[in-house]
This record gives sequence, C-alpha cells and structure tokens, in this order.
Amino acid sequence: MKRILVPIDFSKYSEEALKVAAQIARKNKSEIILLHLLELPHQGGDTMSTGSSIPEIMFYKNAAIGNLEELMDADYLKGIYVSEATKFEKVPEGILEVSKTNQVDLIVMGSHGTSGFEELLIGSNTEKVVRSSDIPVLVVKRNAGDFRAKNLVFASDFSKEIRKPFQKMLEFAKIFDSNLYLVMICTPSSFRTTQVAEKIMHDFVADFDIENYSTHVYNDANIEKGIFNFANSVEADLIAIGTHGRTGLSHFFNGSIGEDVANHSKRPIITFKI
Repeated sequence: MKRILVPIDFSKYSEEALKVAAQIARKNKSEIILLHLLELPHQGGDTMSTGSSIPEIMFYKNAAIGNLEELMDADYLKGIYVSEATKFEKVPEGILEVSKTNQVDLIVMGSHGTSGFEELLIGSNTEKVVRSSDIPVLVVKRNAGDFRAKNLVFASDFSKEIRKPFQKMLEFAKIFDSNLYLVMICTPSSFRTTQVAEKIMHDFVADFDIENYSTHVYNDANIEKGIFNFANSVEADLIAIGTHGRTGLSHFFNGSIGEDVANHSKRPIITFKI
C-alpha cells in the first residue's frame, strides 16, 4: 500500500479521516495525498463561464493551498510523506480521477456517522465514490481515535465473484494482523440452512492461505440489522463488504442495503470492488 488519498474539506470529519490515514500510513510506510476540491460561488458545469472572475478563482485556490499546508504541519503527520492537490472538479469525479492518476491504493473518507454524510462528503457523493472506485474505500466515523482493525468482520454471500475483493481484504487485514470474522447473514428472504451456509464458506475459504479466522452464520430480520448485530456481538473494529461498482453493491446487498450500512454504521466501513 504505497499511496493513500484523503479528500479534505477542512471539516472535523475529514480531519478524523486524515488521522486514521496517518496511522495506516505510519504502519505501512505509505504516502498520503491530501485532496481539496474547490467549489466556487455559482459554480456550474464550467467554472470559467459562470461569472466567477480569475481573481476570485485564485483567491479560493490560494486559501485552500494555505489551509492544506497548515494541515500538513500537524503533529500526527510528522515523519510521513504528505503531498497536496487542489482541483476545480465535482467531488466524486475529482476523487476518482486523482486516485487513478496517482495510482492510489486506498481512499479514506470522513463521515458524520449515523445521521448520514455531511459537508464535502454528502450523501450521493460518497455513494458514487464507493460504487465507482476500483480501489478500496475506507469510510471513517467521527471521533475515530486510535484506529484498529484487530477484529474485522467480512460479511458476504461467499460466491465466486467475491474472490477478488476477498483477496484484497486479506491483504489489508494482514497489515493489522486482524482476527477475521467471516459471516453469512441469513434472513427470511435469503434463507439457507446452517449446514448449507457452512459448506459454502468452508469451500470458499479452502482456496485461500488464511489464518486467524472463524466462520459464522447469523440469522436476523434483514441483512443490515444482521451485519450490525453480529458486529456488535464480536465487538468489531471494522466492517468490510464487497461492492459491484456502478451497478450497486453485490446481489447479497439488494437495493439500498449497502448505502444503509455505510450511512448507519457507528463503525468504520471498508469497501472492496468486485
């Protein structure tokens, strides 16, 4: 994991994300890229044709650069190589473009938590990044404190298409020497007997070199509640799920389940592209 991208809007939520990124970078000797996306007054599709003058544009850009440079001097970033970038771009497009251009390995984004996403990372913007990103996205809740991933819950249906995100999850878990809790949530609408569910997970895991893990079948009224209740039961530090990209989350997470998990979880969430 060489490069970590952290979108910054100078809110306390994005700074919480940066603090977590710093801990990951320090542990893995990674570089951090700070990205601020500028939104000017009356900004539309074309910044230069909406009435914003060149002096006004430069004022906002210089102010952002100054704030970024001040942030880069924070004590928790000492010893970490940190670079900065500013772009006149819509939020999701800017984040995805910079992540590809700079060959980023992880995006860390801040979130308000149970009441949804705020500031720069409001609702649909975060959903678009999570859905469209080819690299893992870590969504951090406020007051994250010391970031841990000792107890990591990976919720899935453990179908063949999950193999790729599962391997990426294992690489992330290795950094933190995580105890992996692999769980299949069974609901009235997606019911499997314990015997069938356990066999699916056993056959899936057999193809991987994996240690420090356990498999679980958890029954609940719906998938979202099942993930949260199971995570609570094992005192999880982090929840991991696979995403289908632009088509939404894996068929295991029908409808808006994935969005609800990210919006309502009190714990950090990391997503991996299927």
